[in-house]
Amino acid sequence: MKRKRGGGEDNKNDTMEIVWQTPANPPLKDDYIFRDGRRHVRPYYFEFVSHVKNRWAGKTIVDLFTEEFKGRDYDYYVSAVKCGRIQVDGEMVPVSHVVKSSQKISHFVHRHEPPAMAWDVPILYKDSDVVTVCKPAGVPVHPCGQYRKNTVVGILQAENDIAPLFPVHRLDRLVSGLLILARNASKADLFRQEIEAGVIQKQYVARVIGVFPEDEQVVDVNLNHNAREGKSSAEISNSGGDSPAKGKAACTKFTRISTNGTHSIVLCKPITGRTHQIRVHLKYTGHPIANDFLYLSENASRHSVEGMSADRAARSSYTLPSQHFSPDEHKENSAEDFSIDPMCTNCPNLVPKGYDVHEEGLWLHCVRYSAPGWVYECPSPDWVHLP
Repeated sequence: MKRKRGGGEDNKNDTMEIVWQTPANPPLKDDYIFRDGRRHVRPYYFEFVSHVKNRWAGKTIVDLFTEEFKGRDYDYYVSAVKCGRIQVDGEMVPVSHVVKSSQKISHFVHRHEPPAMAWDVPILYKDSDVVTVCKPAGVPVHPCGQYRKNTVVGILQAENDIAPLFPVHRLDRLVSGLLILARNASKADLFRQEIEAGVIQKQYVARVIGVFPEDEQVVDVNLNHNAREGKSSAEISNSGGDSPAKGKAACTKFTRISTNGTHSIVLCKPITGRTHQIRVHLKYTGHPIANDFLYLSENASRHSVEGMSADRAARSSYTLPSQHFSPDEHKENSAEDFSIDPMCTNCPNLVPKGYDVHEEGLWLHCVRYSAPGWVYECPSPDWVHLP
């Protein structure tokens, strides 16, 4: 839908018509800006929609946004309501408006997505039902949080015109490797049935701290996930066994592939599929992923992890196209590639506030998925070759 831009002092801005996007708008090739080795998304106007929860009912529209959506301050929300950037049931309301349960709230914003490293998404296999790709580290699989276009699904749609896509399994944003996507709902359902039946076997490789044991290690330890902290932990049972397990059952098999005395390359076979399962189970063995600062053991030597941040690991493991490093592109605050919005809390910067530019990829890579009748594989990254 088209709406006039609000909140600007300049006459040109006040009369400019802009198009507000919704999730129905597909990503396009021209939506991306490549700068300083990163894939940015050109900021765009977007309608965020939510419905009033019971606990929100009775609050004024401004107090609701100030208390529940803390990314912007009170004064911004007052201005946004007054100029129609925030609406209730498709209508402008006064700042004193009290919301009711189930009402539709629209927040129209100039959206800035976090950047990702400027790697392509290589297609490994494609037919009428399935496409498999090598997912780059640092790129989420599908729209989530601040990401919508800067995702594997979005990039494949924009640059390869492949849609719709149904991710068969999930890889964390910082994890790279094999990603299987169904191209229709019926094929996605068949994969779902195989996952639920437990017939799919998964293999990952990881680079960990220290000399991993030579014999196969089986970690059968429940996991607790804290969604607020974005972190999981292993559940250590007490020796008496009186307290019931609270976490979810999780099991992973590990086999050492190689070691150089400082790091080891380990083959990981998760039997279950819990959040951060491989990362937490490797920490449980005393050999966390070598650049996983979220789960590095406290007793890991500084020498072992020094200079091994996820960002440095990612940069050293892949070759970026030279076109992404032109001398003129080393400027983060330039607005030459997009229009400045007078009410935007991120403009004129291209990168949204709060984004950690140093967090990119883990030394964890999915190499193989298989089941009776099929197998899909992905080449291993360069970091598996220990010096």
